[in-house]
Amino acid sequence: MNNGFIAAGEKLLARAAHALEHHPKHITALLAALLLGGGGGAFAVASLGPDPSALPVTQILEAVEPLPLAAQGEALDLHRLKLFRSELSRSTDTVESLLSRLGVDDPAAATFLRAESNFRAVVLGRAGRTITVEANDSHAMDKLTVRWAPEDDGNFRRLVVERTAPGQFASRVESAPLTASARLASGTIRTSLFAAADESRIPESIAIQMADIFASEIDFHRSLRKNDRFNIVYEALEADGEPLRTGRILSAEFVNGGKTHQAMWFEEPGQKGGYFTLDGRSLRQSYLASPMEFSRVTSGFAMRFHPILQQWKAHLGVDYAAPTGTPVRTIGDGIVEFAGVQNGFGNVVIIQHGNSDQTIYAHLSQIAVQPGQKVVQGQHIGAVGATGWATGPHLHFEFRVNGIHHDPLLAARNSGAAAVSAAARPAFERVSRLMRNQLTAATTTVASAQ
Repeated sequence: MNNGFIAAGEKLLARAAHALEHHPKHITALLAALLLGGGGGAFAVASLGPDPSALPVTQILEAVEPLPLAAQGEALDLHRLKLFRSELSRSTDTVESLLSRLGVDDPAAATFLRAESNFRAVVLGRAGRTITVEANDSHAMDKLTVRWAPEDDGNFRRLVVERTAPGQFASRVESAPLTASARLASGTIRTSLFAAADESRIPESIAIQMADIFASEIDFHRSLRKNDRFNIVYEALEADGEPLRTGRILSAEFVNGGKTHQAMWFEEPGQKGGYFTLDGRSLRQSYLASPMEFSRVTSGFAMRFHPILQQWKAHLGVDYAAPTGTPVRTIGDGIVEFAGVQNGFGNVVIIQHGNSDQTIYAHLSQIAVQPGQKVVQGQHIGAVGATGWATGPHLHFEFRVNGIHHDPLLAARNSGAAAVSAAARPAFERVSRLMRNQLTAATTTVASAQ
């Protein structure tokens, strides 16, 4: 019998193999139908289980003791909502207006602050002080902190006012070191240097530093061009993780009219630090490019129509329009040769630099030096005015070499400059490589943010 079953089985397998070989598509469809049917069957079998609503239900009752109300109150106190907010003080602030901006409604705190001598001295009437407040969910003040840096000693002060009991406060003044960190920034000139700095959220003091650093390379009054760009790395001095003020520029790059100017801070051992190009040339030139820090230029070193003589003539100087009283500085060390009134120049100062160079500052409203006085580069020598043949307040500036007029910007660029000493060169090269990488990072960081 077993032999019969085996023979029948072999015969059945042979037929199946023959069918699979000659009709593969039909066999595949048949298997799929069987599998689906099997799945449906399995689903049907699974659905034949007992109805959950018919299962027995067991009810368990247990007594629960609630926490005492005092303990619940303590637990809630541990999880009270804390509100934190920071503001900068304004010169017009009162205690009430400041607390209102900070989101605090606490008459007891306001009364304490009005009588607190340190708070009055440090905050009221002063702008730009960093103030942080911690309030509860009832907008009552729990803690107030004021940070400021009174002196350039590397430290900052912290005034802390804290709630000690309901309606009662105490204050203390602490001192802690400032923390320096490097910040990267970049900008593009659209209308002015300050507008570009504002757009890039660069502090005004850093923009002024940048103009001073390149003062012998770029005349920021008449040489800026649309789409000029800059990259800078500067120090931010922080107090408790918040920027309190800025330090010096560590490195800078300014592309003006397609020409790239670079600078970095370097201090040789035993010498006063200064700014150098990245190849080691000092940027402390004999002359500055401009006798004013910032102003609008009305006419450059070129031909122009003379407003008084009403005829075309060579304008042998540069006119810088600015409000009356704007400070005027000497572009280099020298001796005051003349200080007084001189025909069409009105109030004028003439400074002799060495044997051949001479600078003239005309139409001044005020003169701050006397004949024979020694002056140093950048020293205040007078103020913008409209004396003499002037149709409006401006500074007329001339640069002469052996009596012949020269473009002051070219004279500044061609003036001599020192270089890094051979002994300090290895250290300079190490810092220079770091600064190059930082300037590249500034460009990359801002480009990716945009």
